[in-house]
Amino acid sequence: MKRLNNKSGCSVEVTLSVMGGTWKPIIIFNLLRGKKRFMELSRAIPSATQRMLTLQLRELEADGIVLRTIYPEVPPRVDYELTELGMSLQPVLTAMKAWGVAYTKLAESTEEEALA
Repeated sequence: MKRLNNKSGCSVEVTLSVMGGTWKPIIIFNLLRGKKRFMELSRAIPSATQRMLTLQLRELEADGIVLRTIYPEVPPRVDYELTELGMSLQPVLTAMKAWGVAYTKLAESTEEEALA
């Protein structure tokens, strides 16, 4: 939990440092539906490179948001799932999704009015 050293003293900064960015919220949102393997996440987020996905998963794991389980099989199987702390982000992500849907509708209606 290395992200507690914020510059502004604002709790929002801590939240954004843990789950902010382009891919982390999308990874977390996909894991809200349950345990996933790396390639399942990769297919669910096709615009993220495998390297970026790996880096983001490692950061989420280091922050205690994601649990990585390695099974001693050949070939090795790795599962990713949210920890209890990770699951506590569900209301935040649900609110972000609702806001995004509402904003998109507003932007589309504003654009249609401008074109009319």
